[in-house]
Amino acid sequence: MAATNSSAPVQLHDDVLTVIAISLLAAILGNIIHEGLGHAATALLTGTKSGVLSTVAWSSDFDTRLVSASGTLANLTAALIFWYVLRSATRASVRWRFFLLISMAFNLLAGTGYFFFSGVTNFGDWAAVIAGSHHHGMWRAILIIVGIASYYGAILIVGIGLVSYVGVPRNDTRRLRTLTFAPYFSAVVLLCAGGFLNPLGIQLVWQSALPATAGADCGLLWLRYYIPRGTIPERPSEVVERNHVWITMAAALSLAFIFVLGRGITLHR
Repeated sequence: MAATNSSAPVQLHDDVLTVIAISLLAAILGNIIHEGLGHAATALLTGTKSGVLSTVAWSSDFDTRLVSASGTLANLTAALIFWYVLRSATRASVRWRFFLLISMAFNLLAGTGYFFFSGVTNFGDWAAVIAGSHHHGMWRAILIIVGIASYYGAILIVGIGLVSYVGVPRNDTRRLRTLTFAPYFSAVVLLCAGGFLNPLGIQLVWQSALPATAGADCGLLWLRYYIPRGTIPERPSEVVERNHVWITMAAALSLAFIFVLGRGITLHR
């Protein structure tokens, strides 16, 4: 009779449902930061009296280069704040650390990815920023170069944060996949669902919602290959356990995001 090794380590698993819930909340927050705190707030503060805010766009009769750029700038500012808080959160639970990390990731990838997207397609916020400028082709090329460089830097930052501050060992491929694939696909489904009811037309789902998530966040699918060697956890390597508070909050806010904000909300100054 073979003896059993009672000292063998037990392989623990992150609760996928809780990971999805945290990711949905982070995706909602990132979208509101871009469209609400970025485009809508800037437009209301600088000229327009009212407009319609939805999950895919801010629409009003007032548009400037600053309003167009403000969505990306809001995302990048938020990413910096989330990064700072994550690094300072030495005693926070792994769920909070993961929320801060994935919120930072969604904002940072969306912000840096928009440069490349607008440069290649000549569509979207940064295409509006450079529209009508002298040497338009040169500005598009600059957007592409800045987009590639900044997006690569974003991938490194998110990967380092996932290992160092969430506490996932660099060689734990299974956990790295769970904590990157689940956020990616849940965000894509949520943002597309939230776009179908928007008042500006279904085409914005394919032109805006889908590229902003499936395209900008695709780095989550392969960032584990670019985590620098020697990166080690600086926080406890705890798994994300089932938490019904996060799940309930995500369910309630996702429904509001899709069926309330998705239909559009009129805001007035």
